[in-house]
Amino acid sequence: MFQASEKAGILLALCGLLLIGATSLGFSTSQYAMNLIGQIAAFALLALSLDLLWGFCGILSLGHGLFFAIGGYLVAMHLVKVTFDATGTPPDFMLFMGWDSLPFYYFQLDSIAYLIVAIAAVTTVVSFVFGYVSFRSRVTGVYFAIITQALVYMVMLYMFRNDSGFGGNNGMTGFKEIFGMPASGSTTAAFLCGGSLATLGLCLYGCKKLVDSPIGQFMLAVREDESRLRFLGVNTVHIKLIAWCISAILAAMAGFLYVPQVGIVNPTILSPELSIEIAAWVALGGRGSLLGPILGAVVISGLKFILTGLAPDLWPFILATLIICVVIWSPNGLADTSSHVASFYRRLGSLTSIKGRSQP
Repeated sequence: MFQASEKAGILLALCGLLLIGATSLGFSTSQYAMNLIGQIAAFALLALSLDLLWGFCGILSLGHGLFFAIGGYLVAMHLVKVTFDATGTPPDFMLFMGWDSLPFYYFQLDSIAYLIVAIAAVTTVVSFVFGYVSFRSRVTGVYFAIITQALVYMVMLYMFRNDSGFGGNNGMTGFKEIFGMPASGSTTAAFLCGGSLATLGLCLYGCKKLVDSPIGQFMLAVREDESRLRFLGVNTVHIKLIAWCISAILAAMAGFLYVPQVGIVNPTILSPELSIEIAAWVALGGRGSLLGPILGAVVISGLKFILTGLAPDLWPFILATLIICVVIWSPNGLADTSSHVASFYRRLGSLTSIKGRSQP
């Protein structure tokens, strides 16, 4: 029998594939709605990536925006190169710097297969090197969180440089073609939305299988008592590295899905505020539950899309109030709240049945 997370993953994947299939057959959809759902699905995958690390391994990262940005910037580089090769029109940063050609590290990025390999390779190398040095030095707790935030902030400052070849403070935009489809249009938006939903569903299903595996049990043991695990002779560095690298790859996948749907990437994607907001999604939804962080990302992102248009100045206060209320009422997040509601209805049903049997 499938568990709730597995069922949700399969359902999301089927919804995404059905959307892609219906769009390919000419089904018309709203471009705004597809963009909104697709972006929220990418944020949900980003929340899932942090939950795998923080909820099941007990490692809080406040720099997960770095891996999100790796996926986002690499796919933007691909889209810039495709546009430049097709139209001959240089991007803004080339005109600003007076360059005649793209930097050498754009080589072969017009290939989607090469792009996917590059995202996986860069993310794995960066996460492995940083994780190995940190975990081998036994940097844990708040110190690890601070270091990750410092790392993402350092990269953000570099990305603001106009001579970096990554668009500088204006970022990269003006994409004409996205994976062989026109950049604008309801069909492209529906395909990207369907791909985001399908990817989220498959990753949710895979994460559930991972946490139920022996590796997942070791991750939980690291979260509960890493010192005792080391005393028993288990190398916890390897366990944390596995969780850290898988989490980083999931975050990069979220960036890969997000940037084509918003049509721009700039250094704000690396702002520490985003990484803190990711942690807020997980805390609000309920870390260690897989479905909870997805729910938290959907709720907060949905409210943000609505309220930043209606009351942009009030949104930070609304978000803070929402988190405080959930933490006070249900410390384990919305996932715990849903279990309380389900328990309430079960008890109500039991009382009703007892009352019915007691009547003559």
